[in-house]
Amino acid sequence: MYPKMKSEINKQLGKRIQYLRKQKGLSQEKLAEALNIATTSLSYIETGRGFMTLNTLENMAKILEVEPYEIFQNISINSNEEMYNYLIKKLETLKNNTPKLKLLCDLFKILL
Repeated sequence: MYPKMKSEINKQLGKRIQYLRKQKGLSQEKLAEALNIATTSLSYIETGRGFMTLNTLENMAKILEVEPYEIFQNISINSNEEMYNYLIKKLETLKNNTPKLKLLCDLFKILL
């Protein structure tokens, strides 16, 4: 696996864990304490700079009251800002591509 791809998967997984944690109303400190890991370790997991053991994954699923596979579902949750920035970057690549830019412009007119 390419390092960049691995990093992106870790980041998305971390966001998913953070999302599930917040849905349960848990702080990083409370979840880390329940998992018997350091808060900094959980922070690394949630920011994609670290990963967890299978034991930690299993315990996390129990604490978050989800099945382990559910932690890996929908890991591409993006914030509005992330989606906006993605679209802006893609638009920049079309700046000099008249046919594609026209097609996208027509699509925007329909959507908006």
